[in-house]
Amino acid sequence: MNKTMDRWLTLRLPLAIMLIFTMFPFYWTINTAFKMDGDIVKRPVEYIPTAPTIDNFVIAWSNVGFATYFKNSLIVGVSTVALVLVLSILSGYALSRYKFKGKRAFMVMLLCTQFIPRAMLIIPLFIIFKNLGLISSPLSLIITYAAVEIPFTTVLMSGFISNVPKELEEAAMIDGCNRLQSLRHVVFPLLVPGIVATGVFTLIYTWNEFLLALMLTNQQSKFTLPVGLSYMMGEFNVNYGALAAGSVIALVPAVLLFVYAQKHLVSGLGGAVKG
Repeated sequence: MNKTMDRWLTLRLPLAIMLIFTMFPFYWTINTAFKMDGDIVKRPVEYIPTAPTIDNFVIAWSNVGFATYFKNSLIVGVSTVALVLVLSILSGYALSRYKFKGKRAFMVMLLCTQFIPRAMLIIPLFIIFKNLGLISSPLSLIITYAAVEIPFTTVLMSGFISNVPKELEEAAMIDGCNRLQSLRHVVFPLLVPGIVATGVFTLIYTWNEFLLALMLTNQQSKFTLPVGLSYMMGEFNVNYGALAAGSVIALVPAVLLFVYAQKHLVSGLGGAVKG
């Protein structure tokens, strides 16, 4: 009995409290999204909508323009993931398989770039992209996000590749493959968990990033989801129902992606730590 009580007090109760604390904002957002305007501010508070409606989702998707924001985020996110994966696999392979002077210092410098505050990059990036005529272009966000993510994903991918035995590549080369062919046919299939983990983290970052997207985009038709959400909050009024519905729309793809990729995430991160 004492062991059962101790388990409840030391494990299950703290986990339950943490789960409630973490999930309540998500529940309240979903709850608000299905309420009519009058029910959102009604007192006493309704924890379950008495007259649920999907009007807020229709308003957010059609009237507010969330369909456009969703498409922009998808274009930027998928393009960034593709660019980051290609470059981080190649650079991670070089760090894993080749020895050169200053290799450790180079990897430390890559990791140190993650300590640079994103706000410090806004002015120089804005000037650069303005001179290139890329302000409000998806390409400016794709280049910026890739530059921000590649240092970390390179080190991460290097850990994944280090777990692939070199002997497999050597055997492929004996059979006639060159270095690039051995990477494609031998190493790449074994990197699927690491590729999924790297891709998911990159996509989630680009999907949720707000500050750089706000500064590098000045046309509403080019807004991504986070910027579009911020513009739903007016100076004198806020459509809480549509704002909550838009938040749910932005949240669903990320949740589905994690549900689909969770097995690869666990095995991939385990491989990176091991490497």
